[in-house]
Amino acid sequence: MLKNLPHGIKISISRSITSAFEQYMKEIKWDEEKFDLEAFVGQWRKYADTNSSWFEQIDGETKAHPDFHQELADKINDTIKKILSEEPTEAQIHELDRLISEAGGKDIDYSCKAEAKYHIERLKTN
Repeated sequence: MLKNLPHGIKISISRSITSAFEQYMKEIKWDEEKFDLEAFVGQWRKYADTNSSWFEQIDGETKAHPDFHQELADKINDTIKKILSEEPTEAQIHELDRLISEAGGKDIDYSCKAEAKYHIERLKTN
């Protein structure tokens, strides 16, 4: 069902998952122990309802179909895996090294590009 949607809607779904995931992780300060998939999915649904035009472009029958829900769950899992596997860029690593040094040298663990972005933004505002 998901694969039959127009390309633009599929891209919008992926972007909404990515945006909601990054926002959720920021709220829990990228603390993996605080991660709750159900809480994230609830937040993503709220985000999709209020911020995503794609949600209105899908008919009610499709939205209500169990296969569609399963495909969305798979898409969420795949998108999260992709986000978490994307390594920080060299520029991010250098920027973090600089910011960490300026902040007193306290080590910060980060493993992906999105988490590095979070820490850069956090350190720049402190």
